[in-house]
Amino acid sequence: MNKTDAMIARLEKEIEERDAFIQGVIGAAQDQERDLTANEKELTAEARKRIEACTEQLETLYEARERTMKARERAAAVQRELSRRRNEVDHGPIEYRSAGQYALDLWQSSLGNREAAERLEIFHRAADHQKTSDNAGVVPDPIVGNVLNFIDAARPIVSFLGPMNLPSATWHRPKVTQHTAVAAQGAAGAAADEKSELVSQKMTITRLTANAVTYGGYVNISRQNIDFSSPQVLDLVINDLAAQYAIETEAATAALLATTSTPAVGYGATPTEETVKKALWEAAATAYSAMRGQGRLVLAVAPDRLSVFGSLFGDYINPQNAASPGFTASTFGQGVMGAISGIPVVMSSGLGSGEAFLFSSAAVEVFEQRVGALQVVEPSVLGVQVAYAGYFTPLMIEDGGVIPLTAT
Repeated sequence: MNKTDAMIARLEKEIEERDAFIQGVIGAAQDQERDLTANEKELTAEARKRIEACTEQLETLYEARERTMKARERAAAVQRELSRRRNEVDHGPIEYRSAGQYALDLWQSSLGNREAAERLEIFHRAADHQKTSDNAGVVPDPIVGNVLNFIDAARPIVSFLGPMNLPSATWHRPKVTQHTAVAAQGAAGAAADEKSELVSQKMTITRLTANAVTYGGYVNISRQNIDFSSPQVLDLVINDLAAQYAIETEAATAALLATTSTPAVGYGATPTEETVKKALWEAAATAYSAMRGQGRLVLAVAPDRLSVFGSLFGDYINPQNAASPGFTASTFGQGVMGAISGIPVVMSSGLGSGEAFLFSSAAVEVFEQRVGALQVVEPSVLGVQVAYAGYFTPLMIEDGGVIPLTAT
């Protein structure tokens, strides 16, 4: 690949990356059902300006490449003609049928025979082999494909719960701790108990207090690194900061589940399909007693727990009377992996090794307000400081609605 083609490839790649960045910013705003922030508008505007600048350069480069290709075609045609004429002169490669014929040409050449001398010259002609190591100065170092970045920024538990808008630095959730009472009139409830006093009990409402927790990070990037990198390092850093934010907030939600004081339900040190189903139904009964049927049940498991919940329910083909539609290893990843007895099984890397929790979506709430990407220019050192942040708080609403499952 020559320099022109390399630059065209770089600019086309940059346009794709800038466009993907714009779509990512807009997608994040759309997912949160909000307008673009001032900072996001500024970032998308800068990305569009860069796309326009790259497009103008590409037009010039396309014209230059077309002229170059035409020149190469003409040069190739001339070379083919020269090669044809050269073959007409030397009649192609020389092959001696015997040592005597070779010796005869040596003798005739020594006597001044020009044709014999030409045959010997062609026979002994040896090309000097030129390798890439001889031309390191003109061999480019191509960068192929996107940057390999093995990171999973999904938030399966947070997504299942559905983040609510974080209203302030501190806020409260009202919770009924004592209900009113209703009972039969009198001791036996018979007609003779007319005029007996009814039962009376007041309703008590307390409140849960939550505080906003800030998550964020920043990187200081040199202007040279931004201008000379391909793919664009600024976009890579912002996207990676956003991914790390997602990982930390998912881990915070998983850590809150682990604070439950509800007794664990065991599915057995050597679990079977029956012991797992029994444990799930027992945990579901506990969750119902605490939540009175509010919310949706979900089983959140750490990656290593799929060796239990996945392998036991993973070999069904078109199941008719099974407790699970089956799990497939080809879909392994964070998120819903399958279901057991109608309960969705969500795998989250935010959970620690061996952890599994059955809980109601009404037992835990998450609150979030994303600040998003921020950047400021440092002219004195020719740098750009980039940050990504957000406010995130998980809140335990009902401890009894979160039940740990253990291998006991």
